[in-house]
Amino acid sequence: MAPRRRCPVCRSKQWHKEPSSGLIACSEGHILQNYRNETTEAEDLGQHSLKKRALKSDRKKKERASHANPKLYHGARARYLYFQCQQLILRKQIVALTKLCNLPSEFEMICREIWALHLSLLPDPPPAEPYYHAQREARAESEDPNPSLKHHSSPVPDKRVPSPDSYLSEGEDNKHRIRIGSGQSDSEEEDSEMAELLRQNSESEDDGDEEEDDGSTLKQAPKITRRRAYEGPANNLAVLMIACWTMRVPMLYRDFARYAELYELPYLDPVRYLPQEIVSHLTKHNIQALSPAHVPSTVALHGLTSRLARLLYVNYGILTPEANAAPILWRVIDSIGGNPTLYCLTKRLSHILALPLALHHTLAPSLRIVKTSDPENHKYDDVPVEVSFMAATIIILKMVYGLDGSVRRPQESTDPACALPKLDEYLRFVGQLNEVSLSNEATIFSSVLTTSVGELRDEMIDDYLSFCERALLKPSGNDRQGRN
Repeated sequence: MAPRRRCPVCRSKQWHKEPSSGLIACSEGHILQNYRNETTEAEDLGQHSLKKRALKSDRKKKERASHANPKLYHGARARYLYFQCQQLILRKQIVALTKLCNLPSEFEMICREIWALHLSLLPDPPPAEPYYHAQREARAESEDPNPSLKHHSSPVPDKRVPSPDSYLSEGEDNKHRIRIGSGQSDSEEEDSEMAELLRQNSESEDDGDEEEDDGSTLKQAPKITRRRAYEGPANNLAVLMIACWTMRVPMLYRDFARYAELYELPYLDPVRYLPQEIVSHLTKHNIQALSPAHVPSTVALHGLTSRLARLLYVNYGILTPEANAAPILWRVIDSIGGNPTLYCLTKRLSHILALPLALHHTLAPSLRIVKTSDPENHKYDDVPVEVSFMAATIIILKMVYGLDGSVRRPQESTDPACALPKLDEYLRFVGQLNEVSLSNEATIFSSVLTTSVGELRDEMIDDYLSFCERALLKPSGNDRQGRN
């Protein structure tokens, strides 16, 4: 142990550290000279400490490199391109359906008008063309001296769905707008103040709505899904269906499904029909939205078609005519092996039941009231027409044959059942029709059945190869041009 240092004044060896100053002093109070404590740290510095002013460096920070593809469109531009692709696919579908069903050239014009009305009736209509839309906004900002006031004073639009009684005709709507416009030109300052108050009121209402429970949020989620369903590729088939009804073409929903599954109608994997200059700007989400995984069912397609027909009548007064019932009924009767007698019986029963032949129950004519308790119109009777005819046909077969194990024979010679075949012969014929339909190309290559290549006959191999060529290979240049 090193000997303690003596004080040079009093020669004392007793040292201690002053708590206030941190200096070393002996027992007599003499301060030890030339001593420095390296472990002492200053925690609280005074306000008058010296600071060196830092100069801003001229060196620029390196921006973070973006790995996004600059060719892909996003936002309103991508949404506009999405509907543009749907329109091109619709043109391809019109050309294909015209060749398959030998339709006249007016069919394309009708589809074009219905497509334009369909876009205007969407819950969220597509935006304007980006280039012209940007020019219009730039021109509006240059003409407006105070754009910030205009931005803040714009009232929040009312998103509630109007009732059917609130729809105005075109002439009344224009007169109403003229009256409003003349009042606004006289008092712009009052309108701006009123708009500001409405904006503040709407913000306070939104704040109050946010404090509600999460149940309301869960209830609003299906609305977004429903809106997206009205923008899908299946709506192109709804447009085609309304065009067929307008031209009185006896088209069934199953016909569209069969043509699409055979790749004769461009619906599955339609992106290959689009030009590469457009596909290069599509994101993976838009490509997935344009490429449905399967053909829509009859019920789903009828729901989209009936909704569009109802909106056309409510908003624009365009009434879709009733179905061409006679050919559709005969196609239903012929599909189950019926004869003209069964056709007449089913037609008579359908007339008695007053089956609706319209796309939507609100578009059907009023019913004849015999009793006071009879309804005036059809309520929620929105099944497809071919389904109604098939149900009426089955009722007739039950009335004639029974189909419950007990044998029924006509008692009189004037009974229409005498013109129908016997039950055993009819069931045997229906079984033969089922075997023929299972060996049909549309049934074998359908997505519903899982058929192996080894189960195909030799004459079906060539048909299968041509089907694979349509489904997997890109169309040639002549097929991709379509009609402008």
